[in-house]
Amino acid sequence: MVQGLQMLLVLAIAPLLTGFVRWVKARMLRRRGASPLQPYRDLLRLVRKEVVLAESASWLFRVAPYLVFTAIWVAAALIPTFATGLLFSWSADMIAIVALLGTARFFLALAGMDVGTSFGGLGSSREMMIASVAEPAMLMAVFTLSLLAGSTQLSAVANFMLDQSVGLRISLGLVLVALLIVSIAENARIPVDNPSTHLELTMVHEAMVLEYSGRHLAMIEAAAFLKLVLYASLIACVFAPWGMAAAGDGFFAYLVGTGVYLLKLAVAGVLLAAFETSIAKMRVFRVPEFLGAALMLGLLGTLLLFVTRSV
Repeated sequence: MVQGLQMLLVLAIAPLLTGFVRWVKARMLRRRGASPLQPYRDLLRLVRKEVVLAESASWLFRVAPYLVFTAIWVAAALIPTFATGLLFSWSADMIAIVALLGTARFFLALAGMDVGTSFGGLGSSREMMIASVAEPAMLMAVFTLSLLAGSTQLSAVANFMLDQSVGLRISLGLVLVALLIVSIAENARIPVDNPSTHLELTMVHEAMVLEYSGRHLAMIEAAAFLKLVLYASLIACVFAPWGMAAAGDGFFAYLVGTGVYLLKLAVAGVLLAAFETSIAKMRVFRVPEFLGAALMLGLLGTLLLFVTRSV
């Protein structure tokens, strides 16, 4: 039952986090901004609209939004949020989560090329360019954490990080920076992409979904909201696991864990909004260099871990 509540929690809170980030950015730019609840209204409006399909669209174009949404929802629901050691904690493996994210990206890129438009192919090619560096960087960060904790399960990693003997490690700092860079790129945020524009020269994610409408576009948007919650939950679980309840704790512990988790998401949203308002979008051809830094940081973290253990 608690595992089911976690699945519903990440699904319900995902649009609110995106709306909160937009609202905070507007406030920092001295604008009123839309309500943090606006993404819920946008999803409801899209669900009510009729689906318009291109004549060249195949069955893959129709199925891809549901596959993308399911894969990202499962990945986000597996990450411990307010409690560890839940029913499916044995499957909350960091490598499995990377595989689910890669599966969602694969089907979304195929759907972008399915209709045959130039924008779809442009967005899919850029998405694969980003993925070719982001996924290895993510895996190097996973390897560093698994070598430290002795496991790739997130519950075990969270319990390891709560141990006072961990201390301050340079390798963990490098992994944190690498994960932050990857999360920015994977969520199409500034400086990699601007989620609030449709400029054809720079857009990546929006180019792949331009042909979607109605409930199909609602599923794609909901998956994007969930991905932002996924990375925020992953970073909070690994590097700020405080306040999470343990398996078998009572209702009060779960309630406190939920409150702490929502506070972590709020802090993450404020930091993301502050970062995006203080930096400009980079050129598309500089994105591999940006992600290459994350790959090198993850690799350096792994090498430093081996060196310090051999001394």
